[in-house]
Amino acid sequence: MDKQVIVITGASSGFGALTARTLAREGHMVYAGIRDTAGRNAKAVADIAAFSRDNNVDLRSVELDVVSNASVEAGIAKVIAEVGHLDVVIHNAGHMSFGPAEAFTPEQYAELFDINVLSTQRVNRAALPHMRKEGRGLVVWVSSSSTRGGTPPYLAPYFAAKAAMDSVAVSYASELTRWGIETAIIVPGAFTKGTNHFAHSGSPADAQRAAEYNDGPYKGVPEQALQGLAALEPADADAGSVARAITEVIAMPFGTRPFRTHVDPSGDGAEVVNGVADRVRAEMFRRIGLEDLLKPAIH
Repeated sequence: MDKQVIVITGASSGFGALTARTLAREGHMVYAGIRDTAGRNAKAVADIAAFSRDNNVDLRSVELDVVSNASVEAGIAKVIAEVGHLDVVIHNAGHMSFGPAEAFTPEQYAELFDINVLSTQRVNRAALPHMRKEGRGLVVWVSSSSTRGGTPPYLAPYFAAKAAMDSVAVSYASELTRWGIETAIIVPGAFTKGTNHFAHSGSPADAQRAAEYNDGPYKGVPEQALQGLAALEPADADAGSVARAITEVIAMPFGTRPFRTHVDPSGDGAEVVNGVADRVRAEMFRRIGLEDLLKPAIH
């Protein structure tokens, strides 16, 4: 496999940390994007340095706070200054919330969209000029089966944000092909173990309104929703399978990578609905005479 220079956001834990290490083991030069590297995530930075040293791989950390334009621009600039180019960007950073939709403030919705959606725009605006100049590259988006699969209650802000990110990814895909930049969307299901996604989820700011739901007609629904999701997940479900799927997609020859790759042990239906939606998209491009935008140009 050709050695790739890869930047992955949100790599201090969860899918991001697993993916960064898996890619590094495969021989790639991986920059693990982490915020507050000198503060709350200093241990993650130290762990990355130790992993790189102990496994004789090229895994590096880079300060990358995806909600800060200045941080993102500085982080990508550091990669370019050190290596001279960038082959793969992986949009992985994200945050979850759990609670009645009405109990979240508009500001909380905006914050979730900032982390899950606007972050990708900051990274793209910093990274894509370099990739377009090279005439070759890959953008990987870590989406969610919730965008088109079964959507249990109490996850509205997160589901809305991931759906928006997925929509942005689809639009970007056709706008990058003529630059020689390929798109791959990874669609994980609800992994309730192996990451801190659920454990670190945000809660509604309006606790009184949340209580009206939780102590009223929706009493017991939060517990049932979480227990139900966990029960759907096979005992052998492994969050590392998402990292392996990303690694396998990156290893594929340019121009052959699948548009979407689903990693959903629970089988919540997203693969079926996405299959229809992506076929409709491809047919529309054919009908308007832009079929060439469905595959990246080889320069």
